[in-house]
Amino acid sequence: MTKFLLSLHVLAAIVAIGPVTVAASMFPPAARRAGTPEGGQATVALLHRVCRFYARLGLAVPLLGFATAAAMGILGDGWLIISITLTAVAAGILVAFVLPRQEELLEQVGEGQSVDRSGTVQLAMLTGIFNLLWATVTVLMIVRPGSTTGA
Repeated sequence: MTKFLLSLHVLAAIVAIGPVTVAASMFPPAARRAGTPEGGQATVALLHRVCRFYARLGLAVPLLGFATAAAMGILGDGWLIISITLTAVAAGILVAFVLPRQEELLEQVGEGQSVDRSGTVQLAMLTGIFNLLWATVTVLMIVRPGSTTGA
């Protein structure tokens, strides 16, 4: 059962978190282009929908992670606690900062306003932090400090 849960956890991470990191990273430059005569409003709207949808789907990742960790008996391991904390911080950044800022920029684009460049720079920074946190969690999941698997 542990291998099955771990497989679902990894698949959920790839399918759910991957699209959010890519779409969120593409959003700031697309928003800047959307505020020009060339447009691109549909692209910005699509990227935001992708982020929202896969963020919701991403809830499966920690749920399956907790189930896997419980089955493996490692809920108290330090690397896992750090991973859980970093995951919570990443999710908080996505929900509290990235998605709302995307919505603000999307409204500006929809109203035909020029997009606030400093807002896209700030969004790019927050998205980068979100992506870096997920990369760190991924490394911790693979390396698992203190593991006897030889990794």
